Amino acid sequence: MSQKQRKPLGIWGQILLGFGVFILVVGALLWLFQMVLLEPFYRGVKTAEVKGAAESVVRCLEDDDMKEEVREICLNTGINIVVTDEVGRMLAGWKASEKESYLENLSQSRSALAALFNDVNLQGGSKLLVAKSPFVNQDGSQDEVILYVSVVRTPTGLNRMVAMESVVTPVDSIRETLLVQVTVLTVAMVVLGVLLALVIARRISRPLTEINNSAKALAEGDYTIRFEEQGAREVRELSRTLNYAAGELSKVEGLRRDLLANVSHDLRTPLTMIKGYSEVMRDLPGENTPENVQIIIDEAQRLTDLVNDLLDLSKLEAGVLPLEKARFNLTESIRQILHRYDKLADYRFPFHGEEDVWVEADELKISQVVYNLVNNAITYSGEDKTITLTQQVEQGKVRISVTDTGEGIPQEKLKDIWERYYKVDKEHKRAQMGSGLGLSIVRNILEMHGGQYGVTSQLGKGSTFWFELPLAPSQGELGEGSAR
Repeated sequence: MSQKQRKPLGIWGQILLGFGVFILVVGALLWLFQMVLLEPFYRGVKTAEVKGAAESVVRCLEDDDMKEEVREICLNTGINIVVTDEVGRMLAGWKASEKESYLENLSQSRSALAALFNDVNLQGGSKLLVAKSPFVNQDGSQDEVILYVSVVRTPTGLNRMVAMESVVTPVDSIRETLLVQVTVLTVAMVVLGVLLALVIARRISRPLTEINNSAKALAEGDYTIRFEEQGAREVRELSRTLNYAAGELSKVEGLRRDLLANVSHDLRTPLTMIKGYSEVMRDLPGENTPENVQIIIDEAQRLTDLVNDLLDLSKLEAGVLPLEKARFNLTESIRQILHRYDKLADYRFPFHGEEDVWVEADELKISQVVYNLVNNAITYSGEDKTITLTQQVEQGKVRISVTDTGEGIPQEKLKDIWERYYKVDKEHKRAQMGSGLGLSIVRNILEMHGGQYGVTSQLGKGSTFWFELPLAPSQGELGEGSAR
């Protein structure tokens, strides 16, 4: 049987765990450096201090006031200092305290100093020794001392020996003091760390918990939910993004409902007419007339157009309709399309195109764009029933505009009219031609071509829909390119 998967920690648990690990690491480092490594560190610091003082003495060996400089170094550092020549003659010597000193006793014997000079000189010029002092304190303890001896030759060729002696203070009493301090500090860190973790976790988790609850409501279809923009910057940005997503989902849901309602409307109307006229022709003698048959054919064609447009739109949005680009005369194609509207009574379709322009595109799909824009203009044309098409060539592009003289579209609704079955007003206006999906098909076809499109409109004056395509190279340019 597989082991049950553990439930992941929440924000509270993760922050508390993180602070706990941090406190443990910091506490362990404090105990390590303040208690375990205190004595080695202290010795290392004292040794470096003795060597540094010896270098300072060496630099002043040939100064006229060398004795005074050595005295200042001795008083400033608390280090006993002796300076001799190679035969053990004392040149300078100072004690930092009244305690008995190993160097003090050693300097009383010139031969001993000379022997120390020779010994250190043979060992490479320096010697460091950490040992117990031979002198016993009043409490019976013995100090630990650092003895450092350096033999040097001055710039003028004089041999000198610098001997330094420093007492290493016992760290036991210091360690006891540090033990109390580290213990108190560790407890304080634990308390403060827990409090800080709780405050941070609460500030972070509260807005996230609210976002989580609101997101569940959003997932259940409540698109009116709003996320409070509070807390840290990232949490505010997340709330802002979710609010935008909720708004977009609400819009999509509205469009979905409109699509279902409008498709149902446009399917039901021709089906009702087909059924009604068929029953009349069946039940009433003399009603089997060409006019009634033509109505049935027209409504069946309307159903076919709607189904075809739905299929085309689905394929375009899924990207399964490949483009078959070729060079063709766009101007002549528009003329042929408008010629098919000649039988449409009372409508006029003036076309302003001064020259024939050629583009490289899918001719069938671009023709579908023109058809849908013209059909849309017919649906919303004004009383003069005039739909004007204009061709403009500029900067290597051709713009085709389709203008009607209808009621126009409010500015705030222009960006939404390219959606499927979007209605400018609440009352669904059944198209006189087309399926109501034309503008959405136009948008998808032009985006596949990489073309630009748009609309301008004025209330009470009508609307102009336009699209742009790049001009195709001329035949001469194509020939030159192939020759090269």
